[in-house]
Amino acid sequence: MANANAEKAAAIIEAVGGKDNVSSVSHCMTRLRLVLKDESIASDEKVKNVDGIIGVAHAGGQYQVIVGQSVPKVYDEVVKMGVSAGGSVDENLDGPKEKLTFKNVGKNILNYLSGSMVQMIPIMIGAAMFKTLEVLLGPDLLKIITPESDMYRLLDFLYEAGFYFMPIYIGYAAAKKLNASQVLGMFMGGILVAPSLINIVNAGEPFTVFGIPMRLVNYSQSVMPILICVWLLSVIEKFFKKVIPDALSTIFVPFLTMLVMAPVGLCFTAPIGNFVGDFVGGALNWLAGHGGFVACIVISALWEFLVMTGMHTVILMPGIMNLLMGNPDSCVMVSGGNATWAAFGMALGAFLRLRNKKEKALAGGYFVSGFVGGVTEPVLYGIGMKYKKTFICLMIGGALAGLYAGLTDVTVYLLGATNFLSILGYVAGGTGNLVNALIADAIAMFGTAALVYFFGFDKDDPNIR
Repeated sequence: MANANAEKAAAIIEAVGGKDNVSSVSHCMTRLRLVLKDESIASDEKVKNVDGIIGVAHAGGQYQVIVGQSVPKVYDEVVKMGVSAGGSVDENLDGPKEKLTFKNVGKNILNYLSGSMVQMIPIMIGAAMFKTLEVLLGPDLLKIITPESDMYRLLDFLYEAGFYFMPIYIGYAAAKKLNASQVLGMFMGGILVAPSLINIVNAGEPFTVFGIPMRLVNYSQSVMPILICVWLLSVIEKFFKKVIPDALSTIFVPFLTMLVMAPVGLCFTAPIGNFVGDFVGGALNWLAGHGGFVACIVISALWEFLVMTGMHTVILMPGIMNLLMGNPDSCVMVSGGNATWAAFGMALGAFLRLRNKKEKALAGGYFVSGFVGGVTEPVLYGIGMKYKKTFICLMIGGALAGLYAGLTDVTVYLLGATNFLSILGYVAGGTGNLVNALIADAIAMFGTAALVYFFGFDKDDPNIR
């Protein structure tokens, strides 16, 4: 398998113009994300013809190759070829430069957010599972453990360890994304959640940083403050690296960088980030409160099409950010979940309806890939792009689930897995919330499966006979 992945990696890199045309490579759950120096050199057709490649997407300033669940292994092989990992490359001053346009600025911001926050998903899922166990076993549901028990308290602080110190974790990830010092990024995150700072904030007494008044804000479990701080930190660090002699840089670059960032971060960028974070949370709450079930219907119906283009990150990032800050979501994340279960149903309906052995086996694999592996892109490209009517069924099934979820105010409290275990994200809302979430997901999956079975294929298609 390692040789096959190496061959796949080599073929992809060759099809996009060779490793000299690749600035950096990263990956998510299914996509190999390449930042190309000249995207016009890459051949979509050649990439799609590589064995095992599902498709290609252009989004967020990245050339995204949809590989599937083997993408981490293919990524490792690309890195072995000498391609810089995770965007850790110096700017190629001889390469083509992007014009400073509103569109490009937006792409860069989105790329920074997604590249930093996606790295947090393992922490979020791990911590969320401990919280889910706490709720399941605790007095709210099964009543097996009490809040006074050691097990309950253990599960509680394991969850807290994941979310409370989020600024430190994001500080590392954001600095890595910007090719800045990761330990300084963590240091900046540590400053924002330092116990002494929390005590100052809790005391509510005025405090100054080098004579500059500081706004009293608790930044634990926050996202935007550290993201903005690390961006500025990367600029300041690069400046000091240029002006300080190499012999002195080991001591004075980190010291002077943090000497500047302490007052600027605490008094300016972190409060701005806090304001932005509050705005994002308020906007999502407004959408849920005023858009109601209509917003749930629209997002549930269109979500998977946004996934195919990579543009789902535009609304996914604010949703993740909201959950990271401890705010439940009853619109964006719920709707995304509905659409995911509808995609499971799309694969299931195709599996039951298709008669061609090869096509049926592929559809079964797509269902397992989604339901167990949490990856929906294979069914979107493997079934939807081939049998276009199934996309209409997907939209209707997702919309029906969104209608029910919106009317019953289904709410997700934690970011969990994207497979069948995603249902655990609803547990903290109590039995009623969990039951309604299960019903919504059942409508999405079985409703879409039925629609695909009866209406997703042309009657004269030889594959269904």
